[in-house]
Amino acid sequence: MNQPAMHSKYAIVGAGLMGRLLAVALAQRGEKVDVFDQGSSDASTAAARIAAAMLAPLAESAITEDSVVRMGIHSLPRWKQLIEQLSSPVFFQQDGTLILWHRQDANEAERFTKHLEKNCRNNSQLALPQKLNSSDIRDIEPGVADRFMQGLYLPNEGQLDNRQLLDALLHELNTLKVNCHWNMAVDPEQLRADGIYQSVIDCRGNGAKNAWSSSVNSLRGVRGEVIRLYAPEVKLRRPTRLIHPRYPIYIAPKENDVYVVGATEIESDDLSEMSVRSAMELLSAVYTVHSGFAEARILEMATQCRPTLKNNLPEIRIQKEKGLSDLIMINGLYRHGFMISPAVLDCTLEILESGQSNTALELGLNLTSNLGLIGNTSSKEAGLCV
Repeated sequence: MNQPAMHSKYAIVGAGLMGRLLAVALAQRGEKVDVFDQGSSDASTAAARIAAAMLAPLAESAITEDSVVRMGIHSLPRWKQLIEQLSSPVFFQQDGTLILWHRQDANEAERFTKHLEKNCRNNSQLALPQKLNSSDIRDIEPGVADRFMQGLYLPNEGQLDNRQLLDALLHELNTLKVNCHWNMAVDPEQLRADGIYQSVIDCRGNGAKNAWSSSVNSLRGVRGEVIRLYAPEVKLRRPTRLIHPRYPIYIAPKENDVYVVGATEIESDDLSEMSVRSAMELLSAVYTVHSGFAEARILEMATQCRPTLKNNLPEIRIQKEKGLSDLIMINGLYRHGFMISPAVLDCTLEILESGQSNTALELGLNLTSNLGLIGNTSSKEAGLCV
């Protein structure tokens, strides 16, 4: 391995979404950064490349903890700022989320609506979902008005193009002359022992599974399956979700008539190709939303495993030992990577600057340290974290 420049202050191991965001943010501040990734610069092996990149804290509040929702709320305006600082364009949209259901799923939709309304009452930063009749749906999303008589509109939610973003961050790394070492697997503990850096930041996702194995809150992969379609006959304006008891789906429209469709979550580290069953369920469900998908072209069927901690919540661990570089481990972003990563970024930057993060405490992001509990994890768990 080529020795990194001696004047570099930070080493980032893992250049998926979180690693790239951190490297760019630090380099923009004038810091010297070395980036190491066992994959290539196109992020083809990163979980972030196989994602819909929806920024939907209210929709996700139905299945996740309030802390994740608060991180998502924090992150929406930050995404605008982060993207504006990039020299390459990235598709970003904040036109809300449309929720639809077929008549036979009305009871499930009613439970879902009540759940969202309760979450809004508990969090004043969330805007109440708006109930839609057939006329409202025609105004908001005319392409599906003939098939659905009722729906919900969740204002303020958004999405971005994940692949454009990864490419734009790579361009920024090159422009800022960040030292990037691609196709190079390194051990963060070894970099730490070398003592070259002030801090080593581990952003490897599932690649860091062994480093988290000694904790009660161990790391696992959750398989997700996504289909990318080219559907010029479909003109959806915003992310659309279909309530269904067996296979609820999302449809995220990107630029140039490309749609990202997904739903599946399987407790498995399996990275093999998509199953026939999953493909049939996703495609049949998406056809029930808009008949134009019948003539869509399948661009890609892809799978990836999302890095997920046992409690399904993100966590930052800090290890400080005399004679060694500080080690910061970031993991567990699960299915909410794009929704919450700006919040995790801001917390990490505060930790690097001052050793603590008020933002993490406000948002409920778990922080643990070998020097004692500094975040929201229980003391019992914190004692086993490092």
